[in-house]
Amino acid sequence: MISPDDLIARHHILNTLAVHSRGVDRADANLLRSAYHADATVDYGFYAGPAAALVDMLAAAQKGTPPTLHRTSNCWIRVHGTRATSESYVIAYVEQEALQRWVMGRYLDTHECRDGEWRLMHRTYVLDANVNRPGTSDHADPPTGFEHFVPAGAKGAADPGRALLAFHSASARGTAMTATPNREAAIEAALARAEIHDLCMAYARGVDRADEALLASIFTEDSTVISGVVNGSGAAFARDITAFVSSNLEMCFHSVANEWVDVRGDEAVGEHYVIAQMVQAGTEVLTGGRYIDRYVRRDGRWLIHSRTFVADWNHSHPSTMERDGFYEALTNRGCFGPSDPVYAHWAA
Repeated sequence: MISPDDLIARHHILNTLAVHSRGVDRADANLLRSAYHADATVDYGFYAGPAAALVDMLAAAQKGTPPTLHRTSNCWIRVHGTRATSESYVIAYVEQEALQRWVMGRYLDTHECRDGEWRLMHRTYVLDANVNRPGTSDHADPPTGFEHFVPAGAKGAADPGRALLAFHSASARGTAMTATPNREAAIEAALARAEIHDLCMAYARGVDRADEALLASIFTEDSTVISGVVNGSGAAFARDITAFVSSNLEMCFHSVANEWVDVRGDEAVGEHYVIAQMVQAGTEVLTGGRYIDRYVRRDGRWLIHSRTFVADWNHSHPSTMERDGFYEALTNRGCFGPSDPVYAHWAA
């Protein structure tokens, strides 16, 4: 049985895991260091020892390289008082000259809470699989106008996501995002995280199923969305993105992970890693990036007040999607609109 204290611990541990990924991907040694206790250790195979040394190695190796994306998901956490054990799956995107790599593995972690701060005590990295393909990433300059502009990811202070998080934090009530001051507020923050998670899941389904009503329901009336395809209000985004998806794409699939949520009262800031697979006019495009969000609670309900997509990488190839042969017997197929099996599933 999960206790309220376990719920609080999980909220903070999930944020720590997300901070670790962000620290690596932004080549931010200070942020990466904040995920570990000072006496923490690691075992990555190529290096085993104090985590502090690995932090310096990773931050130095990342500087000057194209954006990476360490996508942590499948997080299984067990809490034992002030200690915890976790297993997480991770897909790391690494781009080199003319080559794109997807490295699949797991983090086997132990955590400890000291002075109210949950941080890593030990991490073992396990390699499971990898995919290595000729690079097709498009780093073309963004459009000159703002109608379809989307910010591109970078390292360090040059990353637009960092500026957006700072802006949203400053815009939220108070002057700084601080640790939750008491147990009651900590429980509220953990529950808020669960509701915000559902907003992100509804967003993915709303786009992938071209469900305008669902998408419109998760934004405030005064919301803004910067997605590149559609930039505008939440209502305009819901209307126009679903029209684009249903009219131009054969399929659309968004997968969200690495969720970082910082809650203060009725306002919150979030960063979520996303990969989106689309097939358009015989070409499959896989895009990796981040949602930088601000949320507000109005009339007891959490909603998205602002969402900006930061594009980190992409690749495109002629589509190999098949519907017969090996896949012919899989007759439950996804589609746009209410005929998709998910609607009957929830209705039942």
